[in-house]
Amino acid sequence: MRGWLPLTLGLLAVVIGAVWTVQGLGYVSGSVMTDQRVWAVLGPVVALAGLVVLWLGLRSRRRP
Repeated sequence: MRGWLPLTLGLLAVVIGAVWTVQGLGYVSGSVMTDQRVWAVLGPVVALAGLVVLWLGLRSRRRP
């Protein structure tokens, strides 16, 4: 997985995880996900997975 794909997917996962977290914590209203503990738990997990994918993508770009 070289190139822009892992970086894009990793960044997307970080953003989605952050949105899920704030929705689960009740800071964003107007959604069925608001104040639901499952999203407050899954959000950071998805964001962390996104950071790992970003790190792996950046690491693979540095190799010759």
